[in-house]
Amino acid sequence: MPRMIDTKKLATMAAVAGVAMMLATSASADKDMGRVTSSSGVVLSGFGECVQAKGGSMDMFEACGDVKPMAADGDADGDGVPDSADACPGTPRGVAVDEKGCPRDSDGDGVPDYLDKCPGTPQYAKVDADGCEIMDSVSIRVTADHFDFDSATLKPGMEAALSDVAAKVKASKGNEMLEVIGHTDSTGPEAYNQGLSERRAEAAAQYLIGAGIPASQISTMGKGESEPVGDNSTREGRSMNRRVEVMTR
Repeated sequence: MPRMIDTKKLATMAAVAGVAMMLATSASADKDMGRVTSSSGVVLSGFGECVQAKGGSMDMFEACGDVKPMAADGDADGDGVPDSADACPGTPRGVAVDEKGCPRDSDGDGVPDYLDKCPGTPQYAKVDADGCEIMDSVSIRVTADHFDFDSATLKPGMEAALSDVAAKVKASKGNEMLEVIGHTDSTGPEAYNQGLSERRAEAAAQYLIGAGIPASQISTMGKGESEPVGDNSTREGRSMNRRVEVMTR
């Protein structure tokens, strides 16, 4: 009579053989990989490749792929924000920082508190590098008393406007650097208008210097007819384009 095959026993034997083979394979792979744990906690193979546990088992490893080794966290600048979350590493010691590790800027003027010589500046105010408020840029365009055609001579209304600029600069807490820019209408050759715009800028700059603004704080530029603010096809538009602007920074 033929012997009956015990299927349960065969299944058990197969399972045991499979486990043994898996362990042997794992041990062989483990030996080939030569796993070494670096100081940062990253496991490296014998070829220097990053490997990581697969399925939570330290006996089964796979390549890290795009996974970057994570360095041990710290707080190099001592600001209380760990390096991994610090958006402003290297903050000077003792400087108050926000939750991102960046120096606080209480008045929101772009100058951190520890460098701000004028704390409490009004919101959206224009400031210098020290956080002190400076005057806004202005356009000297007095429509009732503008530059004459083909002239760089300042009229009384323009001189009054420039005097006001000088007074504001001198009263300001900030350190304004002024750029005086001259403009023309489009009448005449472009090259000629470029030179005329430069003469207008220089005339305004000299007036400001005479009003007490140091020459070291002033630069000039001519933009000719390239930046009109009025319609050059009309008399009124052309007069608006014959102007100077005082830009602050």
